[in-house]
Amino acid sequence: MKLSRNLQLCHNSQFQIGLKLQFDFRPNSFVLGTVGPHSLRLLLNLLAIYFFSGKIYFQVAWQNFRQILKKIVSTKESMGDVMKNSSFALTEAKYSAGENIKHVVLENVQNATLKVRSRQENIAGVKLPKFEHFSEGETKNNLTGLARGGQQVQACKAAYVKSIELLVELASLQTSFLTLDEAIKTTNRRVNALENVVKPRLENTVTYIKGELDELEREDFFRLKKIQGYKRREVEKQMASARLYAEEKAAEDLSLKKGITLGSAHNLLSHASQKDEDIIF
Repeated sequence: MKLSRNLQLCHNSQFQIGLKLQFDFRPNSFVLGTVGPHSLRLLLNLLAIYFFSGKIYFQVAWQNFRQILKKIVSTKESMGDVMKNSSFALTEAKYSAGENIKHVVLENVQNATLKVRSRQENIAGVKLPKFEHFSEGETKNNLTGLARGGQQVQACKAAYVKSIELLVELASLQTSFLTLDEAIKTTNRRVNALENVVKPRLENTVTYIKGELDELEREDFFRLKKIQGYKRREVEKQMASARLYAEEKAAEDLSLKKGITLGSAHNLLSHASQKDEDIIF
């Protein structure tokens, strides 16, 4: 009895779930031939692996999602104060060094010393983009504001460097948040498909396999009973043949011993084997 009819329902459904676990869900590719305990055990193990890995992936992804959300909230709360301090520092620098200080700074800067680079971080099988700042080279405007306002210019620079660091961190968190949110939605759809589509089909297949195994067991039991009955009849035939042969042998010996015919010997043996009801003991 082939399983192709029942297992065709699940054919070509592909899912990729959590923690770098990838499965190609094609039951027809691993359940071949006749129904057996191996097919049932294989389906049950597959069902357990899918739901266990799906739950683990969802828990890990959701935990990282909540952590990123908390960091975004705290970063945005602190960003207001940082940007306010940067604006005040710029106002102080302009007041102390004059309005022309920004032109002096721009003329002295050739290349950016504070840069941003990106990389990817793998979290629960999802590649999240990460941005980080780094310094490259040395600043050439250390003497800017030497006449007046130099301290305020350096304080303004430090305040805006801190603002850039905070903005880079916020950009990294928000990008990771959106990427992980899309991955969680995709995984949630796949888990729902597993629970509402694949699981009922697998359960129907398991029920079918159990029914076929029970039917095979009943067929084997009936076959064994028939074989036992046949063997019992053969033994009875052999015992009857042996008993008939023994009687023929005894009749021949009696006819030779007493000199009577073979029929008379049979009659004597039959009368001797019969029990007389008049004899009590």
